[in-house]
Formats: sequence, C-alpha cells, structure tokens
Amino acid sequence: MANLSNQRRMAAGIMKVGETRVWMDSERLEDIAAAITKEDVRTLVGEGAIKSKAQKGISRGRARAKKVKCVYGHRKGHGSRRGAKGARAPRKEQWMKKIRALRRRLRTLREEETIDTSTYRKFYNKIKGGEFRNVAHLNSHLESKNLIKQ
Repeated sequence: MANLSNQRRMAAGIMKVGETRVWMDSERLEDIAAAITKEDVRTLVGEGAIKSKAQKGISRGRARAKKVKCVYGHRKGHGSRRGAKGARAPRKEQWMKKIRALRRRLRTLREEETIDTSTYRKFYNKIKGGEFRNVAHLNSHLESKNLIKQ
C-alpha cells in the first residue's frame, strides 16, 4: 500500500478539516496514490473518493437524563449540595415566605368577617413577633381561643 500522507495533508487543506478527519475510499486507493497535485486531489474530493468525516462532539444524553431527574427533585442529597443551608434557602427569604402566607390568611379572615378588626390587629402584631410557625399553627391557635366566628 502506498504512503498517502501527502494526499491526506492536501485533502485536509482543501476541505479545511484536520488530517484525522480525512476519509479515503479503500477501493480507489490507486487513483488517490496517483494524485500528486492539489488539483488532482480536488477532483477526487469532487468525485467522492475522498470525504471528510463528521466532527465528533460530547454527547449530551447523560446530561439530559440527569436534568430530568433533577426536575423530579432527585439528586439533592447531602453529597450534591454546594453552599451552606442558609445560602441555599436564605433565612430572610424563609421568613418572607412565612410572614406573607400568615398575613394573607389573616387578611382573608378579616375580609370574610370571621374575625373582627381588633383581633386582626392583635394577631397581626403577634405574627410580626414570630409567634406562629405556619398557617396551620395560626388557625389552630385561633380555633383554640374561640376567636373564629362560625
């Protein structure tokens, strides 16, 4: 078999790819070996005796599968966490989420006239002071004190 490194190099220059991406037809090796000028190689490229291989890339299949699992809420264990507990869910944001939910509940109770304005104001300040853990805790407290009108 003839040494086709020159033809490979010329073909790579013509097709603007790397030498490793040059494919040569094994049945036309005699024609390729006979091609000694760039023009000869250009004609072989035109005929399809010399082609460029497809560029290899990094498969995204594994990344897509991983993303689907993350959407489900998987892969969130201790080993996957970067950053402290307070960085992942800041204390202030937790507080805001809680206080807004409690105030929303208190507002709906007042608008439905289930509680009177003085009770609303008293519990608004208690909420502000951090007395209740969540909406269920607020509801149970109001019910235990018989402050909700039926």
